[in-house]
Amino acid sequence: MLYGLKIATRYLTANKGQTALLVTGVAVGVFIFIFMSALIGGLAEFILARTVGDLSHITIEAETEDPALLVASEGHVLAVMERGRTRDATLAEAATWLPLIESVAGVKAVSPEITGAGFLTRGAQVAQVSVVGVEPGRESAILDLASYMVEGEERVGSGVIVLGRDLADELALSKGQTLRLESSKGITANLTLGGIFETGNGSMDSARAFVSLSTARTLFSMPQGVTQIEIKLDDLNAADATALRIQSLTGLNAVPWTDDAEQLMEALDAQAQTGYFLKAFALITIVIGVASALLLSTYRRRPEIGIMRAMGAGRGFVVFVFVTQGALIGLLGGIMGAGLGYLALLPFPTREEFRPGTLPLDITQGSYGLAITLTVIGAILASILPARSAARVDPVTAIGQ
Repeated sequence: MLYGLKIATRYLTANKGQTALLVTGVAVGVFIFIFMSALIGGLAEFILARTVGDLSHITIEAETEDPALLVASEGHVLAVMERGRTRDATLAEAATWLPLIESVAGVKAVSPEITGAGFLTRGAQVAQVSVVGVEPGRESAILDLASYMVEGEERVGSGVIVLGRDLADELALSKGQTLRLESSKGITANLTLGGIFETGNGSMDSARAFVSLSTARTLFSMPQGVTQIEIKLDDLNAADATALRIQSLTGLNAVPWTDDAEQLMEALDAQAQTGYFLKAFALITIVIGVASALLLSTYRRRPEIGIMRAMGAGRGFVVFVFVTQGALIGLLGGIMGAGLGYLALLPFPTREEFRPGTLPLDITQGSYGLAITLTVIGAILASILPARSAARVDPVTAIGQ
């Protein structure tokens, strides 16, 4: 086999220009494969970061009790009884579960919250808002509020409110001004605007108001408990498994973000399928190039193959020589293409530094090892037909040519 390897190497070095051109063509195909892997993977990460990164990855919400049904013997409903139209569901023992949830592997942050509807009033101006009560110090646990502040601070101490820029502009508010917030319970509180944020999400910037948990308890008549617990994970792709783990530990209904993101997941799957097709075309190009070059080499070396056969070389030996040629071309081209791809991706920002307006190329998703492996396999497969063709050469006919 070492002798066969030596012959294969001699064939490749006999025409260095042709070999260099062939290896370069393979390297270009590998470069395209790696570039597409980094682009498709980076784009998926960027989309998830922009759509889910600032949202809760797992949410535990208080469940309202089902109304009581009075049923007759024939199965007909006689009456439906509720406690009242204004009753609210709460997680009364949320404080008990927080340490346990925070200890689960993969959990990055936990935020107990009280949410509800309200109206902001400043003079004659009124705006409907979604009120979120959070613990001071946990303002940026789920939404990275600190990074979006354009005026003031994100801290929501007693008597302080933080609003989105669109809402503040609508009411002509600036930091330090006083306004009145009335909850859906009819309870009002005079609050001071402590900060203004801008996320770029219109629905959030125009209708979200953050207050402290104690202020929210007063506004919504909730002396204990919370309405929901939001959980942030180190890896948002692990939401399904982590939600099941939390649910088994606490007995609470933990809902991962994927339950309400079917359309987003379908779009990402379609994007991934497109990437597979593009990468497959790159590999097909490599296979065709290697196969055509080796077929030409087989035709040109028919006399040499005939001499080898006449001296006792078997068909298996001839097949090995040409398959080894293909493997060497694939290996050299794969390594060169992977190196070029890595160097080309180095100047681009990492996934943690992706920003709007930049090309989301993730260098960690270049699939370098996979590209080299598939290229070598593809080159070997491409060399099988020329190798079999070479092995069928008749020694007498070939030498006579």
